[in-house]
Amino acid sequence: MRSGPQSLLTGLLWTAPWWLGFLLLLAGPMALSLYISFCDYPLLQPPVFVGGANYAQLAGDPVFHKAIANTIVYAALAIPIGTAFAVLLAVLLNQRVRGQALFRACVFVPTIVPLVAAGVIWMWLLNPEYGLLNTGLRAAGMTNPPLWLESPRWAMASLILVSLWFLGSPIMIYLAGLQEIPEELYEAATLDGASAGRRFWHVTLPGLSPVILFNVVVGIIAAWQVFALPYVMWRTRPGPDRATYFYTMYLFDNAFNYLKMGYASAMAWVQLLIILGLTALVFVVSRRAVHYRGA
Repeated sequence: MRSGPQSLLTGLLWTAPWWLGFLLLLAGPMALSLYISFCDYPLLQPPVFVGGANYAQLAGDPVFHKAIANTIVYAALAIPIGTAFAVLLAVLLNQRVRGQALFRACVFVPTIVPLVAAGVIWMWLLNPEYGLLNTGLRAAGMTNPPLWLESPRWAMASLILVSLWFLGSPIMIYLAGLQEIPEELYEAATLDGASAGRRFWHVTLPGLSPVILFNVVVGIIAAWQVFALPYVMWRTRPGPDRATYFYTMYLFDNAFNYLKMGYASAMAWVQLLIILGLTALVFVVSRRAVHYRGA
């Protein structure tokens, strides 16, 4: 067996696709972005180092504060609602009924629809005058249905409603998690006289808790990066009264519309720190709530 410098060189050559890709496509761009975040960089001219001026400007930027507030509201509502809805649907889809595979396919298929196409579809569905949803509400007797996309009051609710369209992937993950819960636990709970609700609360949820943690972390990352749907659905960006102007949208505008690359890079690093902090907080809070098999 070879050892020494020749062995190290052989190992580096074999792993070159990974570490070269990491350096060129991740570590290098991140280091450059960190440097640019301390610069005034209008993209068409060389960057000029300004220290922490970009970060100081963020602290007093009212649009930045609005974008953060909108993103927090969206995440605080969409993640719990989506998690509860996905878990309940996964439990229903796990029942042994005729047509089970068809029902599962119907839930998953919307996730493969491109975001832009889905946004256009929902623009039509939520159109206040001709949309299918308001047409149904009028037929049911509602004289003044909500102005979904045009009202600051309903714009956020509209986006949260649309986010439920893409729950197919977490539902499939929950279904996989349900297969890992031993049937013996349900049988023992039934013999002890536990009702269906108690079996769900004391067997299903603890068994799914690691999967729920995973999906919540993924949901936090996705919520703080939401961009395509509101960008497409609100053609008059940033939406009514900036009600759907999210963090990544403001970052995009600063980078490519206002050509403030330094400011946008500072926003990107603040976004990274927020996501890392929230993820760490979720892991700390979930220590007692997450139950691992064999632990």
